[in-house]
Amino acid sequence: MKPRHLVMMSLGSAIGAGLFVGSGEGVQAAGPAVLISYAVAGLIVIFVMRALGELVAADPNPGAFSHYAGKAMGPAAAFAVGALWWVQLCLVVAAEATAAAQIAANYIPAVPQWVLALVIMIVFTAINLTTSGSFGEFEFWFSLLKVVFVALFLVLGIAYLLGWTPAAPPQEIFAEGFMPTGLPGIAAGLLVVAFAFGGIEIVAVAAAETANPTRSVTRAIRTIVWRILFLYIGSVAVIVLVLDWTDPRLADSPFVAVLDTAGLPVVASLLAAVIVIALLSSMNANIYGASRMSFSMSQRKMLPAVLGRTNRRGVPVAAVLATSAFGFVAVALNYFWAAEVLGVLLRIVGSTLIVTWVATLVSQIIIRRRAEAAGETLPLKMWLFPWLSYATLAGIAVIIALGLTVEAVRIQIIGTLIFSAALYGIGYLVTRRLKA
Repeated sequence: MKPRHLVMMSLGSAIGAGLFVGSGEGVQAAGPAVLISYAVAGLIVIFVMRALGELVAADPNPGAFSHYAGKAMGPAAAFAVGALWWVQLCLVVAAEATAAAQIAANYIPAVPQWVLALVIMIVFTAINLTTSGSFGEFEFWFSLLKVVFVALFLVLGIAYLLGWTPAAPPQEIFAEGFMPTGLPGIAAGLLVVAFAFGGIEIVAVAAAETANPTRSVTRAIRTIVWRILFLYIGSVAVIVLVLDWTDPRLADSPFVAVLDTAGLPVVASLLAAVIVIALLSSMNANIYGASRMSFSMSQRKMLPAVLGRTNRRGVPVAAVLATSAFGFVAVALNYFWAAEVLGVLLRIVGSTLIVTWVATLVSQIIIRRRAEAAGETLPLKMWLFPWLSYATLAGIAVIIALGLTVEAVRIQIIGTLIFSAALYGIGYLVTRRLKA
């Protein structure tokens, strides 16, 4: 793939269900104060991505976080981090397919939501079975379309607030205050927001299949984070300024609700199709990233050998099919519980992302110290090392502590920590067997 593919793939993976649907969930949890959640999570993502960029630029590898955790903390950690990220992206793929089908079903009521989800999974699994070069070009144009859409949404939202659209602008903003649900609301919104920023880290996985990976990933890390923060925080700011945090339309599609409120229903209907395309773009990139992670782990003998085999075009077919499998399970879930599936998936993924961030930072600290002791020159460095790395870890610890004060979030965090510990135990047994 080319450097432009890498940049757009990262944008494509991150701008998906987390923004177009999850932002509404976040606003309902925290009210306008969800902007604090986005600002906190956004800063942490910037620093985590810089730390990750340091690792990738020096040693590009499709195993990414798993590979670096193995270098820093041993093979059991490599297995746990890789398996957790793979499971996480499988859930994201299911969430994106569900969200796209949910929106499309509003405009094609004659077709059941589960049928739409099934068609989506079949089509995008097939796309990922093509060569990576074709995939990269496909994803480039897909992602470009969604970035243009978000920029257009920002322009139209600001135009409405300034009174330049058919509908009159809101007379009262934040009628119930900026923090109607207090700190617990901000804490509850943080996991949804964490999900929203998830996907940007796929740049670490894709770098290994990019021409001149060191240069490509350095450029990507330096540009994509700021673009995503602008698009995310700008969009959410428009949403909280236009819609009341109790508006039931937030649960379905806050972007469409804003345009309807602005007196632009025709534009809202047309752009709903673009949202579906955007969700599919994100799902497409995530199938790619997760399949390459399972491929890398198989190559390191941590998963069955069949996942590490490629066809004549260099595509790990079995890894792609294994990654898509949970998406097809989600089709069945959509058949029985269409209304509940998306919300559950959003919150679970948010907690697993936090574990991935912690593992990335710990790996960066350990590997950076070794590089400095060996006198190695790094092509990209973490800012203010080691203090900023430690400060970012402390910030994540605060998020976890706040989350433990909210019952629903507490269950997810504790469950994720138990699952991560179980994966580490399995990794210990697997890697011990390999050494024997």
